[in-house]
Amino acid sequence: MTTQTTCIRCCIILAFTIAISAQIFSQTQAQWRGDDRRGIYPETSAIAVWPEGGPKLLWSTEEVGDGYGSPVFLDGKLYICGALDSAAYLFVFDLSGKLIRKAPFGKEWVINYAGSRMAPTIADGLIYLSTGMGSLVCLDLTTLAEKWRVEGNAGFHNVLPLFGHSESPAIDGDLIFFTPGGKDTNVVALNRFTGKIVWICNGNGERPAYNSPLVIKLMTRSVLVTFTAYSLMGIDTKTGKLLWTHQQDNIPIPERKPGNGDTHSNTVWYDNGALYYIAGDGNGAVKLNLSFDGSGISEAWRNKAIDNYMGGFIKMGNLIYSGSDTKKSFFSLNIATGEITDTLKCGIGALISDGKMLYYYNQRGEVNLIRQSTPGMKLISKFKITMGAKEHFAHPVINNGILYIRHGKALMAYDIAGK
Repeated sequence: MTTQTTCIRCCIILAFTIAISAQIFSQTQAQWRGDDRRGIYPETSAIAVWPEGGPKLLWSTEEVGDGYGSPVFLDGKLYICGALDSAAYLFVFDLSGKLIRKAPFGKEWVINYAGSRMAPTIADGLIYLSTGMGSLVCLDLTTLAEKWRVEGNAGFHNVLPLFGHSESPAIDGDLIFFTPGGKDTNVVALNRFTGKIVWICNGNGERPAYNSPLVIKLMTRSVLVTFTAYSLMGIDTKTGKLLWTHQQDNIPIPERKPGNGDTHSNTVWYDNGALYYIAGDGNGAVKLNLSFDGSGISEAWRNKAIDNYMGGFIKMGNLIYSGSDTKKSFFSLNIATGEITDTLKCGIGALISDGKMLYYYNQRGEVNLIRQSTPGMKLISKFKITMGAKEHFAHPVINNGILYIRHGKALMAYDIAGK
């Protein structure tokens, strides 16, 4: 081996080590759908079959306000947002279900599907919250005192989608990313300690698409991937440069208006050079190959039959699992081809996993425990939620052997570890 070859190899290893180290030390402590926004909550002790009537209900509360957002957990506390009348509130509970404190943080969405619609993002003693009106707020995690805020209409000149802003903000290092929408501040990065805007990406000037973004860390750059009304976009996290877009071409341009083809709520999934997304009001299930430096994409396949609007999806092994709103069923897809490999009649729902089993909370209020396998899936157990009111939209969460389900103002904690 030549000296030059050895030097090149050492540089590559060093760059890789630095990239991994930066990723480890800048990780978010608590956020939407878990550490990596994938909806997988590793739980080694989860029971394989639920008893008749479902797992044991450990506690419940109806003190979380009105809304559809999921809880997050940190240091023995549960954080969840909800609306009281027209005000957005953060609620803090201990893990026995006792309300510790609550704090208002702005005006909440009250028009259609009224209530909070996001999960908090927590990092380094700060908690970041957004309202359905498109405002972004930072509170001190210990005191819940306000550190800074940017109002959607005044600070961002935002353009609201039909059903209100629904973004759980993402962070990377000193930056927090947000999608106000519109032409002036389409996607922004702010200093997460001060709230000052660092860069603005004009994107395609579209309104938001109810999407919570993902930060993809590559060897040479980090890429923010998020949706606006008719575009999936890749943005350089340091500069705000728009690297690429992938258009949702199902709605002709003259027919594009709020509520028509602009609902893309599912956070994208990145794995081994490939980017996966499922857009219920767009191109369906899609696999994109991302270039080594993140500067370009190429489409590998799309399956328009999988129109999942907001239930999330899971990739495990060589399969993707997702519901379909039109077909009101649950599917597995081959990641190499995008073809459907199996189907279960489980309705429309929100999906998470414990790393082995799939948990599918459908809009009929049924929680389904599904065994994922090749070639087929199997429904193992299910039970029905009896508390709460309004739509069953909130994504479930697993924390320390407990399954948390939100239904409107009700939050329930179920023992899935048989403790």
